[in-house]
Amino acid sequence: MPGRTLPTLTSAEVESHNSAKSCYIAIGASVYDVTDFVESHPGGPDLILDYAGKDVAAILQDEDSHAHSASAYEILEDYQIAFLGTDSGGNAGKKASTNGNANGNANGNANGNTNGNANGNTNGNGNGAPFVHPRTGMSCEEDLSKDTDPNADFKQHKFLDLNKPLLMQVWLGGFSKRFYLDQVHRPRHYRGGASAPLFGNFLEPLSLTPWWMVPIIWLPPTLYGTYLASEGFESKLGLAASWVSGLAIWTLLEYFLHRCLFHLDEYLPDNRVGITLHFLLHGVHHYLPMDKYRLVMPPALFVVLATPFWKLAHSLFYWNWHLATAVYCGGIFGYICYDLTHYFLHHQNLPLWYKDLKKYHLAHHFLDYELGFGVTSRFWDRIFGTELPTLVKTA
Repeated sequence: MPGRTLPTLTSAEVESHNSAKSCYIAIGASVYDVTDFVESHPGGPDLILDYAGKDVAAILQDEDSHAHSASAYEILEDYQIAFLGTDSGGNAGKKASTNGNANGNANGNANGNTNGNANGNTNGNGNGAPFVHPRTGMSCEEDLSKDTDPNADFKQHKFLDLNKPLLMQVWLGGFSKRFYLDQVHRPRHYRGGASAPLFGNFLEPLSLTPWWMVPIIWLPPTLYGTYLASEGFESKLGLAASWVSGLAIWTLLEYFLHRCLFHLDEYLPDNRVGITLHFLLHGVHHYLPMDKYRLVMPPALFVVLATPFWKLAHSLFYWNWHLATAVYCGGIFGYICYDLTHYFLHHQNLPLWYKDLKKYHLAHHFLDYELGFGVTSRFWDRIFGTELPTLVKTA
């Protein structure tokens, strides 16, 4: 990068940094320390760790795996720490890397020659600029993991300082609904994949939920409830039909909760109470979409949302407690699948048949948050006319 004198490392030294605790990669003549980025990688940490200590130029250009945009190379520029020399201490390739352009350094292709627009507004391949959503300010999923400079962001937007507890800033900020909605839907990324402070006090742990807590906490009572429900059915087929019905009902609830509650946007009260509740419920997720500890629902919040549906199920099927419980347990299992899917869409490399769904959901964040409310499928988006057209097709 301009103005920086970088050391030279041998290939053996680079290869020795091949774990999550210290992860280097090489792209041509440039070496990058991506340790802080591993957990934030949109394709999941495993995809980076599989190539730790190696040259990744080829995989970055592999259409079948995932072709990376110009924004991905811009992100890499911040992580360059050295040039790659020969094992005898030479300086091979250093001259070719002095322009500081990560893409051009790596593979010398046409992308690198025009990359360098910090806002991701050029794609660097001579085909002009890709679409940048005027409200999100982003054009591709890699933008979601591009580190935000907290000081520069606060100075420019006068919204929230990522270095300070967020919730009280929302409560005391005096923001209008229009300004708040514009800003909260412009995704930021907290450096290193860590969680930005929300409460800044003893309540902070309540806002952080690792994905594995969802099946650990909710799967056992769901299975137990299903067992209790089974005692009221004469046949397993009847139990299965009721349980699957609950699962199907959940898919519709998933859509309407996301669209009509989490994205209440236009009907949001224009006061700090409504704005703060919106931020807690879903706004913080759109503001920091790659925060891995705020991607699944905290247990306390899930209890609050799930209790009315327990009462609803037993009101609708008041004549048969076992039927109501079977339907409810099928719905809770649907929720478990939803929350796990949501996490994996943001943070894991998925099988080929799941990649389209990943692109679809991430486009909801970087492209158009007013469409694409389905997380586990596009089915209800198609039914209700809210399907989100994506810009990139998977192979």
